[in-house]
Amino acid sequence: MSATQRFCARESLSLGDPLAGSAAHAERNLLLSWPRAKWRRSLRQASDMANEVSKRLDAIAEAGRRVNLIHRRDQPSERHCLYLMPENRRYELTREELPVFLAALQRNESLVHWQVTSPTGPLLLCCTHGKKDKCCAKFGYAAYKALDSAVAKHALPFDVWESTHLGGCRLAASAVVFPALRKYGRISDEDVLPLLESEIAGRPYLPCYRGDSRLSPIQQCAQVAALEWLAARGIQADVSLMQSSGVEASSHARMDVAWRSESASGRLAVSCEPRMLRRYDSCADLADVPPAASQVWVAMQVEAMEIARPLS
Repeated sequence: MSATQRFCARESLSLGDPLAGSAAHAERNLLLSWPRAKWRRSLRQASDMANEVSKRLDAIAEAGRRVNLIHRRDQPSERHCLYLMPENRRYELTREELPVFLAALQRNESLVHWQVTSPTGPLLLCCTHGKKDKCCAKFGYAAYKALDSAVAKHALPFDVWESTHLGGCRLAASAVVFPALRKYGRISDEDVLPLLESEIAGRPYLPCYRGDSRLSPIQQCAQVAALEWLAARGIQADVSLMQSSGVEASSHARMDVAWRSESASGRLAVSCEPRMLRRYDSCADLADVPPAASQVWVAMQVEAMEIARPLS
């Protein structure tokens, strides 16, 4: 089979490449609407972007705030919608105002002149960055259309946008939910409505859940394993990671996880081990390089350390 007929997402799935532990994402974000037809391979550059805007976006990214371009059909091409996360603020401005806005952001000056009503529900980005990876064009765009359609059909309180590269092209279709910073992968049509319903309830949708982006890969692995263990026993609970023992970087780690539901609480111990996979991280690698060795974390055992007790 030629490289043009292969997709890194399909190869990742067949390899058993886990979703859990792959949710790395910056907490501080600037999201800028820009017509998808003008996106370049870079996640924050467009072909018709003024040089000053391009340089300011690079500087903002270098200062520690991730910059992504976003798109949806109803957004006028010469008028821009911007989001700041985790501040959960939204702005509207013309293209002519954009350099002034970005300069004010860099200087930590007031942006209230451009501020509009903040999002009242979750913001959901789905990667459709075909110039970066063909899996995001094929699988990502189909997932975006399905998510957007479901939100409209069921009148759900989401803002859904297409996005440039979100990381993990091999896990397409990929999405991230703000401000919760939960990441998802391998979203199929069957996952769309359950995922949205779970997020509305404030819970991660486990079949596609990659983890909480604020956690390390091994912590994400333990978090997902604990949630799956609880779900298998009919328990919907919040979990928090307490401590770890073992050597995270090499052989083994054990994470203590506390959980709390509406009626009970308890504590779990999750044992995780590293695995080495030889995988392609993107479709661009399929024709040019051999698969790269990559370490992933796998939960090997979940053990109840404390009997759940009713909450008063």
